[in-house]
Amino acid sequence: MTSPSREPVRPTLEQVAARAGVGRGTVSRVINNSPQVSTEARQRVLAAIRELGYVPNRAARALVTNRTDSVALVLCESDERLFSEPFFASLVRGVSAELADTDLQLLLALSQTGYERDRLDRHLTRQYVDGAMLVSLHGDDPLPEKLEARGVATVLGGRRPSSNQSISYVDIDNRNGARRAVEYLISQGRRCIATITGPQDMSAGVERLAGYEDALRAARITVNPNLIVAGDFTQRSGETSMRELLDRVPDIDAVFAASDLMAVGALTQLRATNRSIPGDVAVVGFDDSLLAQHANPPLTTIRQPVEAMGRRMVRTLLARIADRAAPPTAELMDTELIVRASA
Repeated sequence: MTSPSREPVRPTLEQVAARAGVGRGTVSRVINNSPQVSTEARQRVLAAIRELGYVPNRAARALVTNRTDSVALVLCESDERLFSEPFFASLVRGVSAELADTDLQLLLALSQTGYERDRLDRHLTRQYVDGAMLVSLHGDDPLPEKLEARGVATVLGGRRPSSNQSISYVDIDNRNGARRAVEYLISQGRRCIATITGPQDMSAGVERLAGYEDALRAARITVNPNLIVAGDFTQRSGETSMRELLDRVPDIDAVFAASDLMAVGALTQLRATNRSIPGDVAVVGFDDSLLAQHANPPLTTIRQPVEAMGRRMVRTLLARIADRAAPPTAELMDTELIVRASA
């Protein structure tokens, strides 16, 4: 008769202390990185931890350090954007890679519906997380200020459209990137240049439209409202917006789309109306996702360092957690024009 299997017994703090020849308090101080331990004692404790395979109790450690050792990444977008837009996957890769060498747990949270927002409001507190990174906020969402007021260190991935920038952020230099895209089109002799913008309740959408207008004005080309249509960063909106632009101004010779997905939608509509690309209409996107490389034709675009942005957000958040009294910081990351066959 076989005896029932049992869960392996986890080593205890007391066993580590006995193996190291120190008191229980010394082991606790080593685990919590206290400087009040001699080098010799620390080495003995660490050796005992390795030999026994001891894993500290996270809940008990939190009581001592007043830290949860968890941070949240909150994505405030619809399923359609989250699972179709390469930006989010690249950002998560960057965040995960930067946290890999730490002891922090990453909690991924979605905020798409009223129910999900209510749940976030209940759980994003110091009881559950030490800090939060918020991405793709729309308008003047009050969530960042709520978190800061609760003592949760907060960093934004992308600044907000308003002038209220009281929360630390890491962002792409969207305005200069868009300007660079349109300047390139102008340098190729294009003069009737349209744009499909991103949402105007998001800083990326606002800044990329501003960069488009900057380039036109610098070249003394009139900004024509008929050449501006608002999209929502999805491929479908790129296709419908391109159709609307062609109905308004059939002799368009270039279009700057504020995302690669919208640019691919524009390419689809241009082919459907028998426009040659780039002969009749040149197209430039924004992202430099894998989609841009495999588009038909391959897409000229603005490369944004999304993974590096995710890494920088983590470093900024860790600095905020370590020093809650420090003033908020702001960082813009540069972009690069990538020329391919679409322009």
